[in-house]
Amino acid sequence: MEYQDILYSVQDGVAYVTINRPDKYNAFRGKTCEELIAAFNTAGWDKSVGVIVLAGAGDKAFCTGGDQSAHEGQYDGRGTIGLPIEELHSIIRDVPKPVIAKVQGFAIGGGNVLCTICDFTIAGQKAVFGQVGPKVGSVDPGFGTAFLARVVGEKKAREMWYLCRRYSAEEALAMGLVNAVVPNEELDAEVGRWCADILEKSPTAIAIAKRSFNMDSEHIRGIAGMGMYALSLYYDTEESKEGGKAFKEKRKPDFRKFTKQ
Repeated sequence: MEYQDILYSVQDGVAYVTINRPDKYNAFRGKTCEELIAAFNTAGWDKSVGVIVLAGAGDKAFCTGGDQSAHEGQYDGRGTIGLPIEELHSIIRDVPKPVIAKVQGFAIGGGNVLCTICDFTIAGQKAVFGQVGPKVGSVDPGFGTAFLARVVGEKKAREMWYLCRRYSAEEALAMGLVNAVVPNEELDAEVGRWCADILEKSPTAIAIAKRSFNMDSEHIRGIAGMGMYALSLYYDTEESKEGGKAFKEKRKPDFRKFTKQ
């Protein structure tokens, strides 16, 4: 595959997968997800690769989730909601290599979910984490909710989703969403040190460990599959569409006029 939305390279046993849409704060559209899936498949089964680093281009954002400009009720690609997001989440978990999220800026919405799913998250001090789904008429009914609760605890996960607050890198570290925080100018070096430590270890032992960790939460994949069908139906409602319209018009949404809850 020739990549347009991402950058892919391998150096000294490390595969670097970078979302290259800085003008969109590295938000993903259907094509972006397709390219990420292809890159993870390539890196995951390349015997010369021992660890994968997922990053975002530029200095403003790691990833801010689904691209609202490509979201008209449904997104612009394939899959239950117009994004093969279930496949992307699955491949990050399924590849037998540790995946490190390198976060230098905003990790919001679907970007926050990617950080949750990756084996490790290393953040710069300027990183910002959080959810926005209920503000824009969306939600992640799978790994972004159920697995997040395993990572940060039920109370904090519900706080993140129900209130849509922003969290600093240090706050994310305290709740367990992040493994380490360093000054932004030291982020590449810190990620490099983690990669070097991983590359010294037995790749087969790590692959078995990763599968073992995943088995305990594998049922969440089924929850996500069913939840995405519910999300697809929700996206076709006026309540959900109000979130996207308000976002584009830069105003507060009025969801209550559409809901019967």
